Amino acid sequence: MGIKRLCNRIFSTLVAAGAALFPYAGAWAQMVEQGIAAESFAEHCAVCHGRAGASAPALARLRQLSPESVYAALTSGVMRAQAKDLSDTQKREIATYLGGRAPGLAETADARHMPNQCAGNPAFDPSAPAWSGWGVDADNDRFQPAVAAGITPKQVPTLKLAWAFGFPGASVVYGQPSVAGGRVFIGLDTGYVYAIDAATGCVHWSYAAQAGVRSAISIGRIGNGAAARYAAFFGDVRGQVYALDAVTGAPLWTAVADEHPTARITGAPTLYRDRLFVPVSSIEEGMGGSTAYRCCSFRGSVVAFDARSGKRVWKTYTITAPLVDGRTNAAGTILQGPSGGAVWVSPTLDPRHGMLYIGTGDAYSTPVAATTDSIMALDLGTGRLLWSVQDTAHDAWIAACWPPQPSDNCPRPLGPDYDFGASPMLRSLGHGHRLLIAGQKSGIVWAHDPDARGMVKWQVALSPKPPSEQGGIVWGGAADQDTAYFGLNSGGLFALRLSDGHQKWFSPIEPKAALADHRGQSGPLTLIPGVVFSGGWDGVVRGFATGDGRLLWQFDTMVNFDTVNAVPAKGGSMGAAGPTVAGGMLFVPSGYVGVQSGVPGNVLLAFAPAATATARATPSR
Repeated sequence: MGIKRLCNRIFSTLVAAGAALFPYAGAWAQMVEQGIAAESFAEHCAVCHGRAGASAPALARLRQLSPESVYAALTSGVMRAQAKDLSDTQKREIATYLGGRAPGLAETADARHMPNQCAGNPAFDPSAPAWSGWGVDADNDRFQPAVAAGITPKQVPTLKLAWAFGFPGASVVYGQPSVAGGRVFIGLDTGYVYAIDAATGCVHWSYAAQAGVRSAISIGRIGNGAAARYAAFFGDVRGQVYALDAVTGAPLWTAVADEHPTARITGAPTLYRDRLFVPVSSIEEGMGGSTAYRCCSFRGSVVAFDARSGKRVWKTYTITAPLVDGRTNAAGTILQGPSGGAVWVSPTLDPRHGMLYIGTGDAYSTPVAATTDSIMALDLGTGRLLWSVQDTAHDAWIAACWPPQPSDNCPRPLGPDYDFGASPMLRSLGHGHRLLIAGQKSGIVWAHDPDARGMVKWQVALSPKPPSEQGGIVWGGAADQDTAYFGLNSGGLFALRLSDGHQKWFSPIEPKAALADHRGQSGPLTLIPGVVFSGGWDGVVRGFATGDGRLLWQFDTMVNFDTVNAVPAKGGSMGAAGPTVAGGMLFVPSGYVGVQSGVPGNVLLAFAPAATATARATPSR
C-alpha cells in the first residue's frame, strides 16, 4: 500500500475522534515519529475506540493513559481477549501511539538503573556558567559571552570528546541541552528528562514525563527567602507544561497549556520574575489533509503561568476571529477557519519596555488571518496584543497537498508553508536603536523595529530560489553585537551586518560524501566570541571563524560511542536541537529524523579543549 493511501486510511479513521497524529516524514512532512504505531491502532482498535457514539472509551480518554497501562491491558488486562491475535510488537506500537512514548522504558531509561549515578547530590551552584532555555537569555540571540563560554577561538581547533551519554530507547534527541548549576538538563522523545553532571557525565536524576519532550528546558529561581528554589521548566508533545525541582527532579506542578488534541510545546518556555511564558504549537496541519477531518480549528497561543504554582495568569491566541464555516469538500465535510498561527518559538522578552515578542506559523485554512507568518508584540503583564506585522500573506498550507492527487481539504490557493520557526532576536545597535532579527522558512531574514510598531527596516533573501515547504531558514541563527549568522537548509552559512543586512561573508558547506543527500543546517546556530557552531543533517558539527567564515573545527557525530552510562549509543542527523556552550564545554545533541528523513541517534556529546578534556568516552567504529 502506498504511503499516501496508507496515511489517508489512518487519518480518516482517527481524526474524527480527535487523534493527535504525528505527520509523516518526506512527502508527508513529519509522520515518521508515530506513523507505524498509529497504523496498528487504526487497524486493530479504532473500530471500537475511534467511532463516534461507540460505548468503548473514546480515543481522547485513551490518550490520557500511560503506555505501560495500555500495554498491560493488552497483555494481561481487560483487553487481553481482544488483543489475543496481536503480536507483542503490535501491542507495543499501540501502547506507544496512545501513551506518547514507548512502554517499558523504566527498566533501562530511569537514572536509578544506570551505573554512573553521581555520588551524593552536591549543592546547586547558581554562580556556575549557564545556558538556560533556547537562546541563553531573554533576547534569544544564542550568543554566549566569553566569561560564561570559557572557550576561546584558539582553543576550538583542539576540542576533544570529554564524555558521551547514551539515551535508552531514544531515536530523536528532541531537546536542546541546557546548562545550569554545573548540570546539563535535556529532554527526549521517550519522555525522559535527565540532569547530568556537566564535568563528568554522571547522572543526578531522571524524570518520566507523560509524553515526548521536544522543548529546551529553562532553569531559574522561583520564590523568595526560605521558599526559594531552582526549578526546571519544559513542555511535552501533548501541550502539557512541567515544573521540576532542578536539584532533585521532584515534580512541583503540571499544567495544560492548550486542550486542543493536536497542541504541543515546541519552543522552550521563557522564565522571568516568577512568571513562565509558554508558546503553543500544533501538528494539525499534518493531519488536516484527511477529507473526513473538519480542517481546521487550532490557534497558536502564548500562555503565562505563575512559575511557583502553575496557575494560569493569561492566555493570548494569535488568531482571535471566530471560527466560521467555509466550503464543503468532496466527502461532504464542512471545512472551517481561520486557523493556524502556531507559535513554534521561544518568546523573546523585553522587560524594560514591558513587551514579549514572538514569530508565528502559517495558516491551516482560509480565510487566512493577518497574524499568521507574523512578528507579534504582546504586553508582558496582560498578554494584550500591541502590534503585529505579517511578513508573508495568504500562506495557508496543510500536508497532503502534492500532485498528482492533492487532498480536497487543501486551501485554495495553497501557500508555501513559510512559518517563523525561530525566535526573533532582540539586538541593540546603540544610540537607542534596536532591531528584532528573524529568520523565516522563506529563506528571508527580516529586521523589524520594535520601537516603531514592528516596521520593517530591512530584509535579505538568502535562498537563491524560493525554498520548498522544508524551508530555507528553519530553527534560526545567532547574533552578536554587530553581526547576525544564519545557516541554510540547502547548505551554507551567512554573516549579515545588523545595521542594514549587508552580507559580510558566505561559507559554503558540503555534506560528507557518505550523506551527500543530507545537506544543510536547519538546526539553530550557536555563537561565542569569534566562533559560530553549526550542526548538520549529515551528522557533522562544525565551528567557523566569525571574522571570515573559515572552518576551524569539525567532528563527525554519526559513529558509535562508548558512553559513561554504558548505554549503546550512536550519533545521527542534527536538524532541530542546537549545540550549547557553558563553563568551558560544548554540548552537542545528536539524532534527528524530521522532514528530511534524517538519521536517528541517541547521544549527548560533551567536548572540551584538549588541555582540559577528560576523554572519558571515545568513538568506536
